[in-house]
Amino acid sequence: MSLIPKKGNVYVVDDDEAVRDSLQWLLEGKDYRVKCFDSAESFLTRYDPREVACLIADIRMDGMTGLELQDRLIERRSPLPIVFITGHGDVPMAVQTMKKGAMDFIEKPFKEEELLALVERMLDQARDAFSSHQEAASRDALLARLTTREAQVLERIVAGRLNKQIADDLGISIKTVEAHRANIMEKLNANTVADLLKIALGATAKA
Repeated sequence: MSLIPKKGNVYVVDDDEAVRDSLQWLLEGKDYRVKCFDSAESFLTRYDPREVACLIADIRMDGMTGLELQDRLIERRSPLPIVFITGHGDVPMAVQTMKKGAMDFIEKPFKEEELLALVERMLDQARDAFSSHQEAASRDALLARLTTREAQVLERIVAGRLNKQIADDLGISIKTVEAHRANIMEKLNANTVADLLKIALGATAKA
């Protein structure tokens, strides 16, 4: 049974207590699980990348700014969707955050309906990213079962090499290549070459 709340987790990072309290009241009233932080630094020490979540952050904060926080998350390759809260003079900065992957920005004072729509969009994206991460983890676990030689054979199968060519490449017999292929199919739970390609290449492979 999943422990993830039905509507997902929302992180709020803002050094203004009134803003944090207002957002928490609004979002918890709509059945979101809300975690508030008064600085980017405290958020980074508590953020759990395994959660399906999104982030609402102020651009201008004491200490680490929202822009710097975004850069830190990019360095960590975090898929966390972000919306920034901006003052009227911060729009050029907000545009810069979107070029780096932020989903949107909202100007103070913001409309509740606009914010709630953005949160739902972000959580939809977060669920997709989490699902993709889970699939990648499962694929990596399967591939980790292969021996070094089997991985070499698989690499050449994916490249479209024939058994004879693979045998020549690796200096082994065709029968040995066939044995490796059978082992690879079994370990990866693949019934066809198309299945094999999907596992080896991930979602970019086409049947």
